[in-house]
Amino acid sequence: MTAARAANLIPERPTLPRLREAAAGCRACPLWKTGTQTVFGAGRRSAEVMLVGEQPGDREDRDGRPFVGPAGRVLDRALEDAGIPRKDAYVTNVVKHFKWIPKGKRRIHQRPNAEEIAACRPWLESELALVRPKVLVALGATAAKAVLGPGFRVTRDRGELVETDLAPRATGTVHPSSILRIDDDDERRAARDEFTDDLREVARRLADV
Repeated sequence: MTAARAANLIPERPTLPRLREAAAGCRACPLWKTGTQTVFGAGRRSAEVMLVGEQPGDREDRDGRPFVGPAGRVLDRALEDAGIPRKDAYVTNVVKHFKWIPKGKRRIHQRPNAEEIAACRPWLESELALVRPKVLVALGATAAKAVLGPGFRVTRDRGELVETDLAPRATGTVHPSSILRIDDDDERRAARDEFTDDLREVARRLADV
């Protein structure tokens, strides 16, 4: 199934529940064969902030909900500290299936390729059209490239506003999983603080939209 055919799965009168139900049967790319299930976005249609990551992880793949694993806990704490109620945030991913390879008993994350990202694009665009967030935040390099364009580099441009027709305000920052991969306690704490500061700036921008 191509991305164009995936677009044909979008309900004629979409709602978030209807989109979630339709996405459960998506076969637009081969990832459905190894993913346990489609992991659709979560949050209220009236959410003011949409946070877009790369793809679900191992825990999300098993539970069927985005950002419920260790990275999700980092995100939840940062949102709370930044003054963004979780009810005001919608969380999703550019790819809705977990891409992985086996390593012993573990399932190791693999970065999705351009074809897989393109195949899932209709779902993300439909989520954006329904939620219509005031601020769109890409989490990590893969999401930033997919949502904000190849010219946006998280290491250089994090926190910078980008013009896009997807939302009134759009920006990018690191993925919370990158913070978890830092071994040094002080460096990890500093990275978490910087991530929280990025979200505090998002909270300030909400008042301007």
